Amino acid sequence: MIDKILDQLWRVYIEQNPQVKAVYDAFIERGEQVVNDHIAFRTFDLPEINISRLASVFQRNGYEMRGEYLFPEKKLYARHYVHKNPNYPKVFISQLELDSFSDNFKNIVKETVSKMDLNSLMSDDFIYSGVLWGDISMETYNLLRRESEYAAWLYANGFVANHFTVSINHLKTFNHGIREVNAFLKEKGFLMNANPDEIQGSAEKLLEQSSIKAGIQTKHFREGSFEIPGAYYEFAQRYYDADGKLFESFIADSANKIFESTDFYAPS
Repeated sequence: MIDKILDQLWRVYIEQNPQVKAVYDAFIERGEQVVNDHIAFRTFDLPEINISRLASVFQRNGYEMRGEYLFPEKKLYARHYVHKNPNYPKVFISQLELDSFSDNFKNIVKETVSKMDLNSLMSDDFIYSGVLWGDISMETYNLLRRESEYAAWLYANGFVANHFTVSINHLKTFNHGIREVNAFLKEKGFLMNANPDEIQGSAEKLLEQSSIKAGIQTKHFREGSFEIPGAYYEFAQRYYDADGKLFESFIADSANKIFESTDFYAPS
């Protein structure tokens, strides 16, 4: 069952984000076999759809919780999960802590979520079902953006993978790691998230990450069609610790900036 879930998550991800497929194809054309390090999801801290609810899809299919993370600046809490079979990607799920926001913001989110048919959450399929709260409004999207880019993205995209992540450790033709990967991507014309730097983390911290900016997609709102950011593609290089064990967790300070890969920006 987990293979079906992961395959469907990937299919929806590349259908909605053509530039991700273009990156993937560029690696394949170079002769690489792309291995996924982790998949990330976003949600709100409401009982109906909180981290535990999303995680249950994976926990029923062999995953176990391994780590917890706080992002005070983004007002987020997150956990990561690993499968009993190490060949499967890690899963990283974050949730927005609503009590940290204005009453108006909280009311918008709660009203939005209340429109969901809770029966739709009974199936594992909901993890890639997209927007489950009916029509979306550009006015609401912009209201949420004023307080949280994360919330606006989630409102407009719903339950889908926020990003997949290429494991640089598994790439065979990049002898200089993440820096060579980034140079390759820029040479192909992809826009990197460089806020403030292209690479988050360090070898000393045992994890380096980078990402392309989310591609611009056309979304249909009640007021018409508008261009907004979709999902992005991430790249991770992991290092071995002093005991010779590969680092398998995440670094909150690094992920904090990676989240901004979906921040709104005007298409060029």
